[in-house]
Amino acid sequence: MAYIRELDPAASPLDYFGSELRRKREAAGLTQKELGAIVFCTGSLIGQVETTLKVPTREFAERVDAALMTDGFFSRLVGLVLRSQLPSWFQPYAEMEAKAAYISTYQAQMVYGLVQTEAYARSVLATGMPDKLDELVAARMERQLIVAREQPPLTWVVLDEAALRRPIGSRDVMRDQLAHLLSFRDNRWVRIQVLPFDAGGHASLIGSFNALRFDDHPDLVYTEDMISGHMTANPDTVREAALRYAHLQASALSVEDSAALITRVMEECYGEQPGSGPCSVA
Repeated sequence: MAYIRELDPAASPLDYFGSELRRKREAAGLTQKELGAIVFCTGSLIGQVETTLKVPTREFAERVDAALMTDGFFSRLVGLVLRSQLPSWFQPYAEMEAKAAYISTYQAQMVYGLVQTEAYARSVLATGMPDKLDELVAARMERQLIVAREQPPLTWVVLDEAALRRPIGSRDVMRDQLAHLLSFRDNRWVRIQVLPFDAGGHASLIGSFNALRFDDHPDLVYTEDMISGHMTANPDTVREAALRYAHLQASALSVEDSAALITRVMEECYGEQPGSGPCSVA
């Protein structure tokens, strides 16, 4: 007889997802192999999700909902599952980010997470040598639903020019990432500015930071160091961050000129013409 791993549904969102998938599949009279055939995967994958050895994707959850006629149950649950895969120190910020009415960020080294492509995100996350890279990538893609929802927060991104020129992943990865940034030009809820090298010294040489504004919570400022994140609602810190961000926006190129610079960097550094290649970061 095959061993069936017993799960504690209360142990984690992933355990709850797996136990409910098994329960509803069995209630429908389907084997793992039969359900897998319906949702275009192997029975082995169904078994791995049911036993928490594999984290479900949103696409998987949506297909299971359709196959088992569960009225969006798994699609609603998968967001919680994927958020639980984020580093424990990042989860409180992710919860607040999802509630924000206004997000502003300055990124000195890389493209902001909410506007990353999947390939770029994978390349960034891989630098930390995580054990569960696929799960972290899926969780980051899930976070991006924030800017795709019907009433998204206004998201204002100031990117240092270094983030455009630093090659992360392959040339194709960078070209696609810059093209993705350009796709936001007509998005009224996501605005992207570039802080050019020739701006010289600026108000946040010390590094990147995010600021969150809410309809019904105090404003927050979030920063990261090498191993963890720090979130504060201290009024003095929030006021100082707002002042610095105003100076960054004033020093950055306009949204239109930023798009022109992104286009130029994409063509010069990551284009397909012979001899093209990554440009100098500094």
